[in-house]
Amino acid sequence: MKKIILVVDNDKSNLMIAQKVLNDKYRVAAVNSGKMVFEYLKKNIPDLILLDINLADISGFEIMERIRNTAQWCKIPVIFLSADRNINTEEKCFESGAVDYIGKPFVPTVLEKRVSRTLEMEAYRQSLEKMVAMQLEQITRMQNDVIMTLGNVIESRDGTTGQHIKRTSVYVSLLAESLKKKGTYTETLTEDYMSDLRRAAPLHDIGKITIPDSILSKPGRLTPEEYEIVKLHTRSGERLIRENMSNMVSPEFLKMACDVACLHHEKWNGLGYPRGLKGEDIPLSARILAVADVFDALVSKRPYKDVMSIDTAFEIMQEDKGKAFEPIILETFFELR
Repeated sequence: MKKIILVVDNDKSNLMIAQKVLNDKYRVAAVNSGKMVFEYLKKNIPDLILLDINLADISGFEIMERIRNTAQWCKIPVIFLSADRNINTEEKCFESGAVDYIGKPFVPTVLEKRVSRTLEMEAYRQSLEKMVAMQLEQITRMQNDVIMTLGNVIESRDGTTGQHIKRTSVYVSLLAESLKKKGTYTETLTEDYMSDLRRAAPLHDIGKITIPDSILSKPGRLTPEEYEIVKLHTRSGERLIRENMSNMVSPEFLKMACDVACLHHEKWNGLGYPRGLKGEDIPLSARILAVADVFDALVSKRPYKDVMSIDTAFEIMQEDKGKAFEPIILETFFELR
């Protein structure tokens, strides 16, 4: 299909010249006012706009500003048209976001070549964007596979099946989405934040890789000394993530993963570990994960305990409302029964 070019000019003779020069290779739409530009753009997205600076109703620069600030139009390349050959005018054109500048009256070969070159560069830019997006998707998929593999390794060591990390990721996702719908922590719970939280959740117990099997898989109750060793998995997890993932993930995800690994055993009342943080001093990600992690531990079979019913798990967690868990987060989780 032919590329579509919107030509905007006060002078109808200029519109006729542009159509004559470009019609063989392109589909050309022509309008002679700013108002008609926006009427056209509401129904059509051209591949290129040739825009006169001096229109009768709206200046080309005002039109350009609105185009650049409108999501569905902002990537349309624009070439300014003007009889003003002043260097300051050209500079202003490029500063406003134009990809090129064509003087009037038109030189047909120059007009055709500038349009052709701009469309070629735009096609190249779009191709690069697609390649980058594909590579980013592949990298993200690979990162997620590595994260899930690491999580499964840890889960297999402490006697679970590996489903714990998958369920926990689902729980934190549902909980974050529900909190946002209720209008709670909406500024923090952006799409990127919730995506990072889902991906980071499987890493929360990665520090357990440093805990001896004799303790991690012990079928009975741990001694106080053994429990102190288990508690070290929080700081170990943060260290492992920081040392091994800092060059393969974004700084935002790195912080999220470190927070959930190190701080998911902190308690709302300040009596958790390893830092004894209290209330909102505990990162939101860790407060959300704490609820999901404890719930799944309660209703799952472990070497040291049998499966517990959801009713019993909720009763136990209710007793810790305002103690281990932030009230609004726990209430929202209960609503997801």
